[in-house]
Amino acid sequence: MRGIFQNNRYKTDCKGIKVTAINDPFIDLQYMVYMFKYDSTHGRYKGDVHQEDGKLIVDGQAISVFQCMKPTEIPWGDAGALYVVESTGVFLSIEKASFHIQGGAKRVVVSAPSPDAPMFVMGVNQDKYDPSSMTIVSNASCTTNCLAPLAKVIHDNFGIEEALMTTVHAYTATQKTVDGPSAKAWRDGRGAHQNIIPASTGAAKAVGKVIPELNGKLTGMAFRVPVADVSVVDLTCRLSRPASYANIKEAVKKAAHGPMKGILGYTEDSVVSSDFIGDTHSSIFDAGAGISLNDNFVKLISCPPKNDNSVIYSPSFHSKPVCISVFHGTQK
Repeated sequence: MRGIFQNNRYKTDCKGIKVTAINDPFIDLQYMVYMFKYDSTHGRYKGDVHQEDGKLIVDGQAISVFQCMKPTEIPWGDAGALYVVESTGVFLSIEKASFHIQGGAKRVVVSAPSPDAPMFVMGVNQDKYDPSSMTIVSNASCTTNCLAPLAKVIHDNFGIEEALMTTVHAYTATQKTVDGPSAKAWRDGRGAHQNIIPASTGAAKAVGKVIPELNGKLTGMAFRVPVADVSVVDLTCRLSRPASYANIKEAVKKAAHGPMKGILGYTEDSVVSSDFIGDTHSSIFDAGAGISLNDNFVKLISCPPKNDNSVIYSPSFHSKPVCISVFHGTQK
């Protein structure tokens, strides 16, 4: 939620959208104020944050705070919350996400891949949203939000025959600071600050859900590395139509300055990952980092800035397009 308010984005990108309530069964209000104020990666919040009459006050905006364990018990309707962002990572299916609707919400956006909810990535397939039938949707993962816009530009302009994706991913809250037990994936139990840890990811396959033409043509893996924020996506693909690397850069730059402006970024500067901390794009194409073996086989590099819990992983939750398109059912 802090990502919505910081840098004045709440007033500029989400006009007409009001944050009315938040539910967290594990954090009391006093601690919530503290966590909102201070962040080890993004620094101290520059606005005013305090508690008053049992509510969280952010820059004068009063937000109701609930601590319910079950979504069905959250009184969203009483708080006037019509649209809910389900960001626990637990209630991912349509059935489970619909529990919020029982509490009074009208629509739910799941901030992770869902096994059965329609999936949308801004700049890629938001025009397929049908407000009459889709009350619960998924916004995919941070990595998919980085990969899909780039894959769309490349596929639309040159065609992708097949591709592999590797994400060099910042460590996450579920990893261990020192070695510890991890029953499902033993390597995940190794110290996050000490290792480069191979991991699985469904981000590449999820691209096939938002770009059906790439279904079955794209898969990938991840490496978890010892950085707190910002990751890298490496898209290595075989093109259907020959293109020089200069042609590819021009196509991405055109999209970044045109239909994907604000979603896909473009840079030719000699940047490193920390230069993107706090950036609001879903994906930033690093033109100087990619290479091509020939006109049909290329490696492309893009950075997803959103890989932490302080800044929302994608502009989709606080950008005007999704506020209007997904929440209100119009495409603008």
